[in-house]
Amino acid sequence: MSDIPRKAVQRTAKLASLPLGVAGRVVGGWGKRLAGRSSDEVSAEVSAKTAEQLFAVLGQLKGGAMKFGQALSVFEAAVPDELAEPYREALTKLQTAAPPMPSRTVHRVLAEQLGSGWAKRFRSFDDVPAASASIGQVHRAVWHDGRDVAVKVQYPGADEALETDLKQLLRFSRVIQAMMPGAEVKPLLEELRDRYLEELDYRTEADNQREFARGFADDEHVLVPRVVASSPKVMVTEWTDGTPLSKIIRDGTREQRDLAGQLLSEFHFSAPSRSGLLHADPHPGNFMLGGDGRLRVLDFGAVARLPDGLPRPLGLMTRLALEGRSADLEELLRTEGFIRPGTELHAEDVLNYLAPFVEPLRTETFHFTRRWLQQQAERVGDLRSPDMQTGRSLNLPPQYLLVHRVTLGATGILCQLDAKVQARAIVSRWQPGFAD
Repeated sequence: MSDIPRKAVQRTAKLASLPLGVAGRVVGGWGKRLAGRSSDEVSAEVSAKTAEQLFAVLGQLKGGAMKFGQALSVFEAAVPDELAEPYREALTKLQTAAPPMPSRTVHRVLAEQLGSGWAKRFRSFDDVPAASASIGQVHRAVWHDGRDVAVKVQYPGADEALETDLKQLLRFSRVIQAMMPGAEVKPLLEELRDRYLEELDYRTEADNQREFARGFADDEHVLVPRVVASSPKVMVTEWTDGTPLSKIIRDGTREQRDLAGQLLSEFHFSAPSRSGLLHADPHPGNFMLGGDGRLRVLDFGAVARLPDGLPRPLGLMTRLALEGRSADLEELLRTEGFIRPGTELHAEDVLNYLAPFVEPLRTETFHFTRRWLQQQAERVGDLRSPDMQTGRSLNLPPQYLLVHRVTLGATGILCQLDAKVQARAIVSRWQPGFAD
């Protein structure tokens, strides 16, 4: 398959096939139960097949649909184990896998972007992709000066596909609004759309990566590959090797898990102060642990621009929640727009909702586990829980969207890693308003 399915009707039909496919398998499952197979056996088979279909459809669509799948793959740590297991492998595949473009399509894009003599810029170019992402795939090559490089080539039609998916998402804003009555949903979706559309121009991503590379130049904990060349749909960077976090999640040692978690936390909180940017695409496919013990960071298409570092009010909120100062916390949340004007909320209810989320900062070292994240998800997702009612009444201002999403995503990775992290020291050093 050379191009992404572009037409809205074609893409929508593929997305619609997911629930239909699930329904068909559940009906088929009843037949098997009547034939004498246990409900547990049938449910496991249905879940496994559904996971495979999810991977196949989202992987084919790429664009915004695959981005959704990649985001979902981080949060599988919050889903109870008996439900998550069949999805875990299929969703993790989405972080690094998608059907490749034929080499003739790759060569056509390279010629359009780097000129008809593009091959002369490389000593060698491997036509077999080394990795794939939501809107492009990566090839290994040797630049004309002898450097090993990674060449990211955008899928033809990625721009149209992404815009189609994001328009579909915006159409669902009323449905999402009904589920989150306290939130202003449309501005959130528009902010998400704007950030995703930025990713379509690799020159913007190259500029972002240059800023990160400058901020972390010669750093002893983090390596950001340098940019070699860029155009709107092709980007060339220095090649870097390492063990992907997805592999460490699957079978890493205790030492690897803790080191990866510590470095990821440090990178997340320190980047805005050091580069004025926050890496806003946290999933395990974008991080590797190098043989030198440094974290390799990839894919800078999605960023939040934070020229003044992380927002100070977030540090204050965290500290107030830790100290149990419910009245001050409620007042700050109203000032910053997390509680919309006219919304009635009790200060103690707000504190009860937020306090468990800051638990990792109560001790010097915190063990991030799937079970801890599952407990948080169960607590705020239980229809009978007062915490769910409080959560539905809270708003997420657009200016905090990416910071919030990245922190949640990074936390999901820490729980997948089962990492022990000195989170309090990192937040104290890098989050304005927390310790000062």
